[in-house]
Amino acid sequence: MRTTADTPLDLLIVGAGPAGLSAADAARREGLNYLVIEKGLIAQTIYQYPIGRTVFSTPNELELREGALRPCREKPTREELLSHYVRFALDERLKIHAEEEVTRIERDDAAEGFFVETTRGQYRVACVLLATGAMAHPRRLHVPGEDLPKVRYLFDEPYPYVNKDALVVGGGNSAAEAALFLAEEGARTTLAIWRSDWENRDPKKNAIKHWVRAPLEEQLAANRLRLVLFTEVLEITEGHVHLRQDNGSVIVLDNNAVFVLIGNDADFTLLGRLGVEIVPAGLTQVPIYDPETFETNVPGLYVAGHFTHSRHIKEAIAVPRRIVPLIAQSLRATV
Repeated sequence: MRTTADTPLDLLIVGAGPAGLSAADAARREGLNYLVIEKGLIAQTIYQYPIGRTVFSTPNELELREGALRPCREKPTREELLSHYVRFALDERLKIHAEEEVTRIERDDAAEGFFVETTRGQYRVACVLLATGAMAHPRRLHVPGEDLPKVRYLFDEPYPYVNKDALVVGGGNSAAEAALFLAEEGARTTLAIWRSDWENRDPKKNAIKHWVRAPLEEQLAANRLRLVLFTEVLEITEGHVHLRQDNGSVIVLDNNAVFVLIGNDADFTLLGRLGVEIVPAGLTQVPIYDPETFETNVPGLYVAGHFTHSRHIKEAIAVPRRIVPLIAQSLRATV
């Protein structure tokens, strides 16, 4: 076990996604004694994107250094973006412990900081910045049969499902993309979507992106994709799925694989144990924090990234560049 409790850190960053990498870079520039703890891989959320996926945003909204992300086309693929983030971490020699999970954070009032325990060590730190993202807990349908092995909450690639009956449940871009990839590559695909989501055309209200919708509609017109406007999934069995359509009728679909892509929720366990206030925000929750410093109601504990109100990757990168210098300033003031 790695134990560094006797060597206090200025800043412990939890999460090595875009926000965590940006925070580490800012901490390095400020001369802070910092460390990033990541329970998965560097840019784990991007790693979980479908293989070969084109990312919605343009390079200037995603890159950690201006001009450093140079995709072959207008928008980068999953692999190009992953490479950019990993290369950045390596080139800047950021201090990152991957595949190490934070299991406990406690206030250390005597030292005016925190005691952090992980699967590999223990740390004493002055400040903690949580940038763990919002992908920890996939939302579930809570219906009979949802625990069958054929039910999945991430879509990676379509090829295992060629000539099989696949159902995608969801109303956002992830569900639409999965249905598109499956249909294009030969799966007998059904997209179950709520009418309000299918009829939504407003990009400000999270409508399906036009570059996803257009080819999706082409697949529908070519009868390579079935669209079901539904209200609920009633039951999943070994060979079928029972759906209630929005006209009230029940249909039974032949089925080999179900992809439940209805969103994810952040893991607020660590924040809750520390007494951070959590409030509802639409379908999810967010911690209460100062909009200027992103400090929570627990002094010295900061948040950044997708589970705050600054959810886009561009803002997840920009916020740490603003708040880490403030953290450094506050630490110097106490010396």
